Amino acid sequence: MRIWSERAAGIALGVALDAAIGDPRTAHPVALFGRAAAALERRIYRDARANGVLHVALCVGAAGALGLLAERHRNPAVRTAATAAATWAVLGGTTLAKEGAYLAEALEDGDVERARERIPHLCGRDPKYLDEPGMARATVESLAENASDAAVAPLFWGVVAGVPGLLAYRAINTLDAMVGHRSLRYERFGWAAARLDDAANYVPARITGLLAVAAGPDRAGALAVLLRDGHRHPSPNSGRCEAAFAGALGVTLGGTNVYGGRTEHRPTMGDGPAPGVRDIRRAVRLTRTVTLAAAALAVLASSRRRRRPARPTGTPRV
Repeated sequence: MRIWSERAAGIALGVALDAAIGDPRTAHPVALFGRAAAALERRIYRDARANGVLHVALCVGAAGALGLLAERHRNPAVRTAATAAATWAVLGGTTLAKEGAYLAEALEDGDVERARERIPHLCGRDPKYLDEPGMARATVESLAENASDAAVAPLFWGVVAGVPGLLAYRAINTLDAMVGHRSLRYERFGWAAARLDDAANYVPARITGLLAVAAGPDRAGALAVLLRDGHRHPSPNSGRCEAAFAGALGVTLGGTNVYGGRTEHRPTMGDGPAPGVRDIRRAVRLTRTVTLAAAALAVLASSRRRRRPARPTGTPRV
């Protein structure tokens, strides 16, 4: 009986690739998918939910079908390599931590303008409305939310559904970022992308919250904040991640955010002070720990999955 399945080996290799080299600077597969999805949107866009459902079905279906073809190759080495390549392509944990560290360095140096120019790489808030404390909070909250989106969720779906799960999840998450936000153009067209992303992240977000609790210095306190405040966020998933990070770091997250001139007032989560610049480094370390723990659990879970042995030909059914 093999200890390592092809899926486990592929996920482990993909995680190692992400840790070693991160995202490619040019021709990232996710960016190529985004351009194809945008081109399709231009052809089929109408201000209607039905058109948005069609857009999501075609984009996610194509990604899943590509993954299914890769997993059906007869050569086990090819299947392992395909899993490794897909895992590397969809993971963003290393790049996420690097972005957080870059912002921490800029703010530690007092270079607010450099941080303001960089923060759109991490979140969608309007940088001109962010001062130093605002950028610190935005960075910590984005690290918490994206620990699930960039690491835990793709690994979860890789375990559950292999290469099709990896590619389909990243397609869903990318479409949500492209069209799932509330705006006049996407209120109806983006409905399907947003709802599907909520469903795909439901379990991973809660796993992320529990991993953050386990990695924090005060597990009981972090768990209490997660259970008390996790449901208060307008997102059914992001609140679990942010509440767990708030409890683990001993800070309070939430408050007023501005997105493209649109102001949102969100409930606060946690019991400590608002996060400061020094808390960004702590959030980066927590993000890395959560990512590593999720990767270890994914490899372990995949290695324990067994294919059901084929029933010998001619054996009568009982």
